[in-house]
Amino acid sequence: MAGRINDDDVKAVRDAVPIDAVVSDYLQLRNAGGGNLKGLCPFHDEKSPSFQVSPSKGLYHCFGCQAGGDTLDFVMKIDHLSFSEAVERLAGLAGITLRYEEGGYTAGTSGRGERIRLVEAHREAARFYVDQLDGPEAEIGRKFLAERGFDQAAAAHFGVGYSPAGWDHLTRFLRGKGFTDKELITSGLAQDSRSGKPIDRFRGRLMWPIRDTSGEVVGFGARKLRDDDNGPKYLNTPETAIYRKSQVLYGIDLAKKEIAKTSRAVVVEGYTDVMACHLAGVTTAIATCGTAFGGDHIKILRRLLMDNATAEVIFTFDGDAAGQKAALRAFEDDQKFAAETSITIAPDGMDPCDLRLAQGDAAVADLVEARTPLFEFALRHIVSRHNLENPAGRAAALAEAAPVVASIKDLSIQHESAVQLAGMLGILDEQFVVKRVAQLARWARERGNQPPQQGRGRAQQPAPEPTPPPAGGGGPALNLRSPAHRTERELLKLALQRPALVSPAFDAYGIDEFTAPPYAAVRQAIQDAGGTSQADDGYLARVRDAAPNDTVRAMVTELAVEAIHAKTVDEVYAGVQLVQVRLRAVDRRVLEIQGAMTRLSPQAPPEQHAAVQEELWVLQQYGQRLRNRGAEGL
Repeated sequence: MAGRINDDDVKAVRDAVPIDAVVSDYLQLRNAGGGNLKGLCPFHDEKSPSFQVSPSKGLYHCFGCQAGGDTLDFVMKIDHLSFSEAVERLAGLAGITLRYEEGGYTAGTSGRGERIRLVEAHREAARFYVDQLDGPEAEIGRKFLAERGFDQAAAAHFGVGYSPAGWDHLTRFLRGKGFTDKELITSGLAQDSRSGKPIDRFRGRLMWPIRDTSGEVVGFGARKLRDDDNGPKYLNTPETAIYRKSQVLYGIDLAKKEIAKTSRAVVVEGYTDVMACHLAGVTTAIATCGTAFGGDHIKILRRLLMDNATAEVIFTFDGDAAGQKAALRAFEDDQKFAAETSITIAPDGMDPCDLRLAQGDAAVADLVEARTPLFEFALRHIVSRHNLENPAGRAAALAEAAPVVASIKDLSIQHESAVQLAGMLGILDEQFVVKRVAQLARWARERGNQPPQQGRGRAQQPAPEPTPPPAGGGGPALNLRSPAHRTERELLKLALQRPALVSPAFDAYGIDEFTAPPYAAVRQAIQDAGGTSQADDGYLARVRDAAPNDTVRAMVTELAVEAIHAKTVDEVYAGVQLVQVRLRAVDRRVLEIQGAMTRLSPQAPPEQHAAVQEELWVLQQYGQRLRNRGAEGL
């Protein structure tokens, strides 16, 4: 084993890679105010963004599912990496050489996490395949690309390569790079042979690297080139620890920024279609990898599209039966998007690659623009199966199509679609169809389905302020309507985010001055980390490390990321919070002493009565000073 990674190197990695740069590889981030960014949480489904990132603090927190932490925590959670794997991955991005406590500088492979090794193997394999595309044997591959309108520059842009036809060219190459046979089999780049020795999985094929949203190669799509190849037309990487075909989109690494910028994604059916679209200027094109477009793909796009009202997803399918079936399958998932969904079908059953060859780049761009709303396409498909020349056929078409329209959540679109359906069916009484659709929608709601809403049924409602879990799993839940709890929360946010504004006064506050158990636990963690007077670059990390458990650590992260509720965050605002928390503590103690006085026996020694009365007088005077002078009275 390589041993424990040096603590200074871990800190260097945290400091070197900005958290917003890492997170933005997986979702679109927008300004949330106060220097924070927000987006749709990648760890749970949500319609309004409750996931916040604080670049200045290097932390993230989701106010919906309570996930939170620093850059390393994010990488560990989203890519299912161990701590050391996450450090090694980010160190690779930052160009930092890690030291291990046992054995000094480690340049070898021992101790590296499996996922990291699989990614490295794919990275080396991608380079190998690209180099092979220039060789004599790959002439057939270069010819294939040229016939489809892709020159050498296009191949290089997409990283297209070639796998030699021999049995173990890649296997021998990767062994030379230090990879074991077990790693090659696990990665899916090699497979067992009858002789028991690993051989290349891909042989004599054109190779497309499949990258995740961060740009790492996680798999390959391989196209058959020769007639004597008995394998399938397209052969993809098998399911591995880093490759799940239902969770990757080809071209997403190249398209993600433009998708986020334009709020539009174009879904095509193959690798060459993605290439054709991008070269024609449609740089938001992506494709699935040997599987139907499904729920996990929707999640990827939703995080980039941010579910805003103007977002759009456009599907392009062949005009044949299989293409129409795929389009209808996409319609079934339509309302999982907040985006509008549309479909476009090229003339004569051509795909975007064929269309570009036949009519040029402009035709591909025009194809995308000539889209039809997906629900309209679905309705026309249903209606086309019926004979509309007689009343029975029209009634049957209405019976099949009306429930589809009733399922549309946006009331205005539902109404317009009902009117449109009446026109398709040739029913002159539009209101008859509208009422029928409304009746079906009402019945669906009464059966417990989600009721239609305005705004496509996906109107963005602000997430309510979350109720944080109590520290250590004990104590009452927080009541954020309580002025005391709200003020304690604000003061803790200031102590974590702007410690200079509340120091040194804050450090004199007792743990018992925070009445909510989770807040008391955070106050204790701040104290254990040295207090606000010791705040420096590593302050937040020390507070998080001082937390006794994950619950308190999550609360620290949440408070460090949540916006402070003031237009101007200055000494005046900080003073108000300090005074309110202290004043409430004083008032509570006054009530306690007054209760003690009523319980004090008349036979108690006079000095005991005098001590209690003196403490009460001192506290009352202190409280009055705080009310009169504010922070100056502290």
